Amino acid sequence: MNELLDERRELLMRALDGELDTTEHAAFETRLATDPKLREEWRRLSRVREATMALKLRTPPEDVWDGYWTSVYSRAERGVGWILLSLGAIVVGSWAVWTWVGELLTDTTAPVLVRYGTLAMFVGVVILAVSVARHRFNVSRTDPYKDIER
Repeated sequence: MNELLDERRELLMRALDGELDTTEHAAFETRLATDPKLREEWRRLSRVREATMALKLRTPPEDVWDGYWTSVYSRAERGVGWILLSLGAIVVGSWAVWTWVGELLTDTTAPVLVRYGTLAMFVGVVILAVSVARHRFNVSRTDPYKDIER
């Protein structure tokens, strides 16, 4: 039963798209004449196709296109800006931590694992701080509930 439905759907779609050759089209016409369910579905699909083919999209005014491209460029610029700011903050923060922790690293009395573990911890804190600050800024701009008072 499912195979018959799948075959019927495929036949209808191919006929609707004009993909049937002359022998297939003749067989399709014969099936339409003898199968009322197929004929009804063909009529319904033909109406849907006609309606969708008749749809026309309105061309937006020129100022809408200008605003669209300005928006696209602004978003791209902001994205690049945030990436560069984040990378710069990570580099500068890591350098500051390196300098600050430099004494710990040069202290030969502390174990090596503790010295490099401390460095990794501080670099991780800098990365997380930049990430949280960036996320908070983005959320504060787009938060739909920011103007709601409790």
